[in-house]
Amino acid sequence: VEAGPGACTFDSRHLYTKKVCGEGSIRAVSYNILADTYAQTEFSRTVLYPYCAPYALELDYRQNLLKKELAGYSADLICLQEVDKSVFVDSLAPALDAFGLEGLFKIKEKQHEGLATFYRRDKFSLLSQHDIAFSEVLLSDPLHKELCDKLAKYPLVQEKVLQRSSVLQVSVLQSATDPSRKICVANTHLYWHPKGGNIRLIQTAVALSHIKHVACDLYPSIPIIFCGDFNSIPSSGTYSFISSGVIAEDHEDWVSNGEEERCNMPLSHPFKLLSACGEPAYTNYVGGFHGCLDYIFIDKNALEVEQVIPLPSHEEVTTHQALPSVSHPSDHIALVCDLKWK
Repeated sequence: VEAGPGACTFDSRHLYTKKVCGEGSIRAVSYNILADTYAQTEFSRTVLYPYCAPYALELDYRQNLLKKELAGYSADLICLQEVDKSVFVDSLAPALDAFGLEGLFKIKEKQHEGLATFYRRDKFSLLSQHDIAFSEVLLSDPLHKELCDKLAKYPLVQEKVLQRSSVLQVSVLQSATDPSRKICVANTHLYWHPKGGNIRLIQTAVALSHIKHVACDLYPSIPIIFCGDFNSIPSSGTYSFISSGVIAEDHEDWVSNGEEERCNMPLSHPFKLLSACGEPAYTNYVGGFHGCLDYIFIDKNALEVEQVIPLPSHEEVTTHQALPSVSHPSDHIALVCDLKWK
């Protein structure tokens, strides 16, 4: 018999989310749940999370906490990153199904983990799915030909972008009560390396072009919600590009990995996006690093923020030094907010 978690970091958050929110509102969650593939390595146990009790890194232990946490948010939309395929199939999908949520999964081919999007069945129906792997569409989809041609001038960077197995999950949902209301929900997990700002900018450009194709061409002018672990702090080029709509060709992130990987290109996208949960001090808290990497970007022309569920206090996060811990199943913290149609 192992110790239970005692008070969990999400207990106080659940006080705000006891009920499913009303008709014209959408409760959205974005959460990197820490794949078992990464939690269970010798490196994780000894270097990344040496402060975490070994039993609390075990899959079954974390699964139980996760299911309890997610169920308690009474969400309408949940976008998860780092979801092991077996965890989706055997654990999360059946558990959330019991709470009225339908799940969709997109695997990263090389990694055995991927993205999951869940939506509340009595609020939404699924109209279509438009998932992509960035490296694949860059080479094959005419939509990205211009960017691909620009990238070809920088073979080192191009090779890096094409090696990544990052994916984008895009689902178009229709409101069950008002069929004229449709929404495009995108979910992604960008390249992780601290010096990979240039790679993340290109991945973001591909993502936004693809989302534009879905939300402007296929379903003209439907609002978007773009969730994920962007591995980008608020002062980064990626965050600036998403929120301002442009990135200059001389932005410092184009040289994030040194001169030999410089790839200056101006980029733009047509959306007016806002980080619904603002810029918290951190959404990822491990021994050697803490920072805000996760966001729920919303279309500010169509949606507004009704409430942001407060993140756990610093005291709660650091009770067991850092994350994950016996009372928190991931090294990231879930973002939770209530949105409403304008």
